[in-house]
Amino acid sequence: MRLNFGVKPWSATEVIKTSSDRELSYQTDLGRLYEGDCLDIFPSIHDASVDTVFADPPFNLGKKYGSATDDDKPDCEYVEWCKKWVDESIRVLKPGGALFLYNLPKWNILLGAHLAERGMTFRHWIAISIKLCLPIPKRLYPAHYSLLYYTKGKPKTFRNIRTPIKTCRHCGKELKDYGGHRDAMNPKGVNLTDVWEDIPPVRHRKFKSKKRTQNQLSTKLVGRCIEISTIPGEVVLDPFGGSGTTYDVCERLDRHWIGMEIQNADVIIERLDEGVLHHHGTDDLVDVPEEERSAR
Repeated sequence: MRLNFGVKPWSATEVIKTSSDRELSYQTDLGRLYEGDCLDIFPSIHDASVDTVFADPPFNLGKKYGSATDDDKPDCEYVEWCKKWVDESIRVLKPGGALFLYNLPKWNILLGAHLAERGMTFRHWIAISIKLCLPIPKRLYPAHYSLLYYTKGKPKTFRNIRTPIKTCRHCGKELKDYGGHRDAMNPKGVNLTDVWEDIPPVRHRKFKSKKRTQNQLSTKLVGRCIEISTIPGEVVLDPFGGSGTTYDVCERLDRHWIGMEIQNADVIIERLDEGVLHHHGTDDLVDVPEEERSAR
């Protein structure tokens, strides 16, 4: 069941031009899904109209996503392509809005530098601990993906998240003594760090679309980004819809959303219509600011 915090009726025209309706594939009370290349749809988005952009592009690993997606570009061509939609993402963000970019470290190093050159404010390089690949000869074992977190100037929204104090799964005792200062710690939990070791892979069929065999993101990862950077009723844009994880999370968290997908719109529509895919559980505790609680 979706939560409902009295979100006001939304007119998508506040964010996207009505001329783009020819590409509209699906809509809900909270969001709109457009089918096509994000670089063709982005020009229809108004300047400074989006609160958060979450982007999980193809990683250029040669995977087969379909005829409309080239995931095997020369390195320089891939980076230049990324810079185009990154620049569009910056343009549509409101002052203080957030950009989360999920990719391999080798690409995010270059894209992070580009974001800095464009005047974006660095917040965090978040390491997502995922140990799924095979060892690579003569290299360290790659054990994380990169999640860049930048804002367009000073962040207008930052909601602190606390996670439970870790305990041993066998004996139940706490794993750390926190330098002897355990009694002084906040009873709500510890502040979220920039190393996320609690993001589960999407493997089981109850979490994964049957029609899309490529990797899919955990709802826990996406939900955490949205909770950090937005409040209910604000707008999240994801230019690479994939299996629709971002839009599904937005529906449950009462965020408006703008989606773009070049060829898997049917997978997303089925997911949102049927609502059968499970979300990963989370024990995150969001510190809701007093002004936000009062507004509710």
